[in-house]
Amino acid sequence: MLWPYTAAKFALDACSWWIEQGVGATEKRDDTELAWTTPNKVALDLATLRLRDFSRAQGSNPVLICAPYALHGALVADLAPSHSLVEALQRGGLNRLYATDWRSASSDMRYLSIDNYLADLNVAIDEIGWPVDLVGLCQGGWLSLVYAARFPEKVRRLVLVGSPVDMSVESDLSLMVANASLGAFEGLVNSGGGIVRGDDILRFWSPSADAEVVLQRSLSPDSAADKALQERFDRWHNQTVDLPGTYYLQVVNWIFRENRLAKGGFVALGREVHLDRLKVPIFLLAGTEDEVVPAAQALATASLLGTQAAFIERAIAPSTHLGLFMGARTLTTSWRRVAAWLQSGEAALRAREIA
Repeated sequence: MLWPYTAAKFALDACSWWIEQGVGATEKRDDTELAWTTPNKVALDLATLRLRDFSRAQGSNPVLICAPYALHGALVADLAPSHSLVEALQRGGLNRLYATDWRSASSDMRYLSIDNYLADLNVAIDEIGWPVDLVGLCQGGWLSLVYAARFPEKVRRLVLVGSPVDMSVESDLSLMVANASLGAFEGLVNSGGGIVRGDDILRFWSPSADAEVVLQRSLSPDSAADKALQERFDRWHNQTVDLPGTYYLQVVNWIFRENRLAKGGFVALGREVHLDRLKVPIFLLAGTEDEVVPAAQALATASLLGTQAAFIERAIAPSTHLGLFMGARTLTTSWRRVAAWLQSGEAALRAREIA
């Protein structure tokens, strides 16, 4: 989730040379794929993603979690019991639930663009059956927003969580990316042979993360269960995904440097998207301690849309960025609101606004 911030942070002309020389190479680790916490099946296997089906019943409106395609894998939405967004939504009464499990890029994927990911997302939604409710996490949020603007008839409701959209609302991330030289980003792509290596990004960003802060709970070294959770979190944190260079540079330039979503000029699958024409009901969730997408930026998206005020819901959780998706407290409070909102009717939304 942090790769634009990371590239800006070490925006030095020497960064490509450093990567090529292998200075500061990551230590060996267990790369065995972590199992998902919640039972699921792969409903569709595409070039860019696996569509995971967590459904327990038919008949209700389908909900698709659009996971971030960034530093870490989609297990951010289903890390462990009590730290699973999938589990929280199921507990909230949502029975038809899906998630995008994005593939780490291989060398033959280096030229894939944003359009390739939108196209496969469209195939996945056609497979599920639309209209769907899209839940976009971080960078999965702007992708969900673009999709909804491009195919408005296929999206019933939209939830954006810690999602960067309008870079005119300044943050450390947007400022650093804007001030970095384009060569820093291109250097990452070139040094990886057209692929941006997740290991390189992780090495420059942070070798570790505070699991207690992210998970919003104390972890005792004397507890076998807590120790196992810490080890699982560490393994997830260290198992990064690689990104196609073309996709990566498009995101850096179109989203973070040129702010095309907010200013206009973002073309998705052959058509320019216009957020002010999008009238979908939307729920915006932000974190008070979000170090990647501050609350002001996450909530500013509402002003870009054509959605009526009665159909816009906002919430701010006492949480860091990753805590929005994994934190025990956030999952039992804010996400309960999200689940209830997704199941409420239009009359209830209007009534709440009037009240």
